[in-house]
Amino acid sequence: MRIALASDHAGRSLKLDIAAQLVAAGHEVVDFGTDTDDAADLPDYVYPAALAVSAGEVDRGIFVDGVGYGSAMIANKVPGVFAAVCQDSFCAELARSHSDTNVLCLGGKIIGSALALDIVRVWMTTDWLGADEPKYARRVQKVVDIDRRHVS
Repeated sequence: MRIALASDHAGRSLKLDIAAQLVAAGHEVVDFGTDTDDAADLPDYVYPAALAVSAGEVDRGIFVDGVGYGSAMIANKVPGVFAAVCQDSFCAELARSHSDTNVLCLGGKIIGSALALDIVRVWMTTDWLGADEPKYARRVQKVVDIDRRHVS
């Protein structure tokens, strides 16, 4: 898979750990920045990465900031992007299996590298249940329909 990565300064170090894990698992990483620990404005990096997810230039995105919520707020403004903040592996599994999210948001100030890497592993390897479970397909379709209503 081709994965967009983005972070601000608070998430850069964790983003690099995630990139290494993804590459080792055979994925292609497209890093939208930031590339330094200098203070950075999150929208400058997350927004272009979210656009790449929306346009199908990448398969999924993983965005890291201090808490994860800033990334999710930005990403979820872009049509076709369905981002979830996950702080444990159980939430990551449900975000994929029940909600078919295409962007994972993590908080570099909240979780350590070992937990974050496990969350990424689970999120990347969990399939959506919608093909086998009509209730999940129905629920996700309702969210997709809401998303499409707001595209001009």
